[in-house]
This record gives sequence, structure tokens and C-alpha cells, in this order.
Amino acid sequence: MRRTAIAALMLMMVGLAGCGDNATDTGGTAPATGATSGTSTVKGTVTVFAAASLTESFNQIAKDFQAANPDAKVTFNYAGSSALATQINQGAPADVFASAAPANMKTVTDAGNGAGTPTTFVKNQLVIAVPKGNPKGVKGLADLTGPGVKVALCAEQVPCGAAAKKALDAASVKLTPVTLEQDVKAALQKVKLGEVDAALVYRTDAKASVADVDGIEFSESAGAINEYPIVVLKNAPNAAGAQAFVAWVLSDQGRQRLADAGFQSP
Repeated sequence: MRRTAIAALMLMMVGLAGCGDNATDTGGTAPATGATSGTSTVKGTVTVFAAASLTESFNQIAKDFQAANPDAKVTFNYAGSSALATQINQGAPADVFASAAPANMKTVTDAGNGAGTPTTFVKNQLVIAVPKGNPKGVKGLADLTGPGVKVALCAEQVPCGAAAKKALDAASVKLTPVTLEQDVKAALQKVKLGEVDAALVYRTDAKASVADVDGIEFSESAGAINEYPIVVLKNAPNAAGAQAFVAWVLSDQGRQRLADAGFQSP
């Protein structure tokens, strides 16, 4: 009887050992823990050259992207789109280019530095930024030509400057700005510092600085709306990361961040 019990116990142990071997084999060929629940494979630094007006929204998008991809890091070079296009065409290492106008994107793609076709992801519209409380009582473009009114504009080669010229021409308003800035943030800063009485900037920039400035809407801005294209660059050091970041910008979550910042759908 005792021999029978020992034999049964030995058979049970062999059976358990066999089950253990099968579990180990299965574990070796099955996906790693978390792979089926969306574990990210995006790694390394993703360098994004982006129009200055995208600063606040892209910074937030980067935080979201990095939270979902903990092995990835997004770094930005924010500037006027014309300057960024020049840097890219001169060989500056970058993975993604997001421009505030198609013309500057075309400069890059015509030089053969884009990978694929750029995608328009948002639109933006100008407002007149004035100091909080609008001390000069500005109501429209014509008021910018009033005596003693100092105005900042973006340079014409910059998208916000090209849009400003188009709006001013449509309103038949001729003014002489006291300064021409190389990106929209610099023009807005002149208002925030009290160096000018008004500046033509994007609606999104005025919204981001609502504590310091008021944004005055004007009808002519509807005819000078800028479209923003984005593209993965041909010589991207981190092509996989670049594609993932662009996909994130175009996702529902990315588009919501942009809408929250005041951008319009394309």
C-alpha cells in the first residue's frame, strides 16, 4: 500500500514538472508583458523644427507623446518658418518640420528634403494684439494709423508678416511699423513689454498671453488665414520617432490640444 502511494506521488511530481516546462516554453514565445496593451517601441530623441506660433500647443503635445512613449524625448527648435526652412536646407539635423505657411514648406520640399507629402493639420488667423484694457481704443486696422500709435509687424518673409500684408492691403490701410520682427512671438513681446501699442499676431498667440494682452478681431483677417503643413524630413536621424510624432499630432488627442490652443481645423 505504501509502495503504491509513493509511486502515485512520483507520477504526480513528474506531471507537475512537465506542466512547468510547457509554461516556460510558452512564455518564451509569447509577447512580453504589456506588448498587447500598447507598449511603445518609439525610442530616442525626436527633433522638431516648428513655427514659433506652435510653441504652447506643441509643448503640451510633446508631454502627452512622451508620457505614452517613455523611451522617447522630443526637442524643439522654434523660430520663424522661413528661418527654419533655411536651416533645414543648409543641413541642420531635424526629424520633423511644421511650418506656419505652405510657401516655407515648399522651400524645403522643392529642395528634396521632405519625406513624402506634407499634411495640413491646422489653420490660424490674425488678430490685433493690444495691451490689456486696450488703452488706445483700437477697434480695427484703420486705428493703427492714428497719431502716436506704434505698431509691430512680422517681416514679410515670415508667415505672420505675409498674412499681415495681405490683410492690410485688403483693408487699403498703409502703415509704417516701428519694428519688423522675425517671428510672431517677438512681435507679441513688443506689446507685452509696452514698447508698441499694437501688433498683428495670430489668434493663438494672443490667447496664450491673455493675462497680458487683448486680441482684437478684424474682418480682413478672414482673407489672410494661414495653413500649417507638417512633414517628416528626408534625412531624419530618427525616422521612426518622426513618423510617430507626426501621427500623434494628427491623432484625435493631438488635434484636441491644437483646438484648445485656438487653432482651426484645416
